Amino acid sequence: MSDSPVLVPFTHEATTYLTGIAADNSKAYVEEHREVYDRAIRRPMEALLAEAERRYGPGKIMRQNRDVRFSADKSPYRVDASMMAGEVGTVYVNLDAERIEVGGGLYGPSKDQLERARGLIVDDAAAAEELESIVSALESQGFELAGPSLKTAPRGIDPAHPAIRLLRLQHYAALRRLPVEAPPSEVLAVWSATEPLIEWVATRVGPATTSRGH
Repeated sequence: MSDSPVLVPFTHEATTYLTGIAADNSKAYVEEHREVYDRAIRRPMEALLAEAERRYGPGKIMRQNRDVRFSADKSPYRVDASMMAGEVGTVYVNLDAERIEVGGGLYGPSKDQLERARGLIVDDAAAAEELESIVSALESQGFELAGPSLKTAPRGIDPAHPAIRLLRLQHYAALRRLPVEAPPSEVLAVWSATEPLIEWVATRVGPATTSRGH
């Protein structure tokens, strides 16, 4: 895809819809407000997804219906909207009634990815220094690291290791929160800022060979 999609901001209609579905999480609400959802949430999110795929690789918009099979919360519909795109590291957007959360990196690494990342940080000083430099630069720009981190050192790791704060990470992703009606250019700027982290994950850690979260 060579042409850039036309990006439009989310508006107060998106906030109104998401506030409404939180209060009335029913099929009737969804069907009655489907046109508003499509106009105020789905189409702007699809445009962001198209731009993300153009820059970072294949992606998807998360379904509006929740998978409630293994959840104590049986609410049938999400009260937010999300998209992600990328290969090993990804960029993402999560919209709720109060803010847009935008970020990039590796969220929810698989067991083998987590083991490789921590092994690198322990054994490869250059890789650890590169990650620390990237993380520190993002934090200086107002980013937060996706969390939570472990409260103690990972099993088998010296708590006094100089890179212990990196070793306690459970995700290698950074995020910023923007107002709901922030211009799309601000979303793209956040993605661009996380590209060094995405690159570190891609080149140093690599793709998963086991399922994420296991």
